[in-house]
Amino acid sequence: MFQKVISSLWSSPQEPVSEVKYDPTNPKMNPLNPEGLKSCCACPQTKSARDDCFLKYGPDADENCQELVQNHLACMRSLGFKL
Repeated sequence: MFQKVISSLWSSPQEPVSEVKYDPTNPKMNPLNPEGLKSCCACPQTKSARDDCFLKYGPDADENCQELVQNHLACMRSLGFKL
């Protein structure tokens, strides 16, 4: 009996922890994205510029489009998307 009392004093109650996955499109979880935009619809200006650059330069896009890619990533991160 004494062992049971001691162990109950030192241990924390075991309650199930509900794991809710972070959803950047949920305005309640992510105040940076109040409109609840999905990643496909977020930052259309930077996305369009990035895509146009990739189409223009083709295989050389890696070196020619780095700044546009970084601008798009910064925009996405500003809306709470983890990239």
